[in-house]
Amino acid sequence: MSQHDRYISPFSTRYASDEMQYIFSDDNKFRTWRRLWVALARAEMDQGLTNITPDMVAELEAHVDDINYEVAIEREKLVRHDVMSHVYAYGQQCPKAAGIIHLGATSCYVGDNTDIIVMRQGLELIRKKLIGVLANLADFAEQYKDMPCLAYTHCQPAQLTTVGKRATLWMNEFYMDLQEIDHQISQLALRGVKGTTGTQASFIELFNGDSAKVKAVEADVCAQMGFDKVVPVCGQTYSRKVDYNVLSAIAGLAQSAMKMATDIRLLANFKEMEEPFEKNQIGSSAMPYKRNPMRCERICSLARYVIADAQNAPMTAMTQWLERTLDDSANRRISLPEAFLATDGVLRLVQNVTKGLHVNEKIVEKLVRDYLPFIATENLMMAAVKRGGDRQQLHEIIREASMQETAKMKNGESWDLVAQLAARPEFGMTAEEIRAELEPSRYIGRCPEQVAAMTAACRALIGADAQQAEELTL
Repeated sequence: MSQHDRYISPFSTRYASDEMQYIFSDDNKFRTWRRLWVALARAEMDQGLTNITPDMVAELEAHVDDINYEVAIEREKLVRHDVMSHVYAYGQQCPKAAGIIHLGATSCYVGDNTDIIVMRQGLELIRKKLIGVLANLADFAEQYKDMPCLAYTHCQPAQLTTVGKRATLWMNEFYMDLQEIDHQISQLALRGVKGTTGTQASFIELFNGDSAKVKAVEADVCAQMGFDKVVPVCGQTYSRKVDYNVLSAIAGLAQSAMKMATDIRLLANFKEMEEPFEKNQIGSSAMPYKRNPMRCERICSLARYVIADAQNAPMTAMTQWLERTLDDSANRRISLPEAFLATDGVLRLVQNVTKGLHVNEKIVEKLVRDYLPFIATENLMMAAVKRGGDRQQLHEIIREASMQETAKMKNGESWDLVAQLAARPEFGMTAEEIRAELEPSRYIGRCPEQVAAMTAACRALIGADAQQAEELTL
């Protein structure tokens, strides 16, 4: 059967990177299962289970990566249980150790512990790519820290900011996301070696009631798998609130990405800024002149999916009956990987966009020139007062002139607030004197300093990791 006559996820063909796809692949999952079985056997042997020998552990180690999938698949058709099918397949390759694989464990020993391991791997890859985004934005913000541009409130021209300062708004949110992702990575704990309902009764039986040995086995397994934390208590599964916490963190990143991408789409409409556009790229099948912001649109599309997918996790967490119920299983097989795959797709796009952002400087400068006389009216009023004018009278003059010139603007006519004010003798300022007050750099406040502070904070957080951050060109 060809690839074209069945459903194939677009995460595999269009959006997610090879690295993230491997993290959530069968190969990574089942190799991790085998690593967990090896760790358990070794820990049990080290705590004195004489029916487990070094030869058995060595045999298990020798076959961690060469998974006999065909045997496992055929066995699952017969027994309808994925874990026991892989126990059987592993035992076929390891006849000496076949009888001690999975000793004392329940299915969630491999299933849940692997989910935690895989989510940590996914978070670490997301972290790497997010660091690349922050590095790109820091470079961009520093380049444009002094360049005045219109700031908008309610999507209407308000005051001035700088192009670089606006980029720090995006940086700050991604900075917060990186802190939260670091927190989630640091808090992830293995389910550990807990037995069928979390009581460790099977292990107490194996070790003849010796709790110290059971605790030592669990600590050993955790250390072998690279963890320093184990959940303090659980039923058969670790609390599904962990999934909610992790997915909430990456949904937060998706929010930041969508905010940035939406801003760029708006600025593209204003002709102030554009995402990268390649030489032979086609913007529209019908309108050859178009340069649609398709990357930012795709960011918004995938980000919305991640945010919606994250809302699935609390519904799963709150419906776990007593020590466990299995209605989470099919759900989590889809919702957990796809949240990570979609976030990976978002970050690949965000990396690309932030690396190649283009500022149409002449348009930005023109908009500043057009709107600055309105923005500067309070300063103009103060300057006129210093020349002997009456503040209340000047306020009325500016109000009337502004309304008249705004009406012309909205009617498609040319307008000139400076000329209108200079034409009023009672305003007391010539056109040249008024224009002298309209130096854009006087209206950007502490923007350059704020950019410097934000970029310094980001560079301090990402540190040397920025040099290893992945760069992707789409």
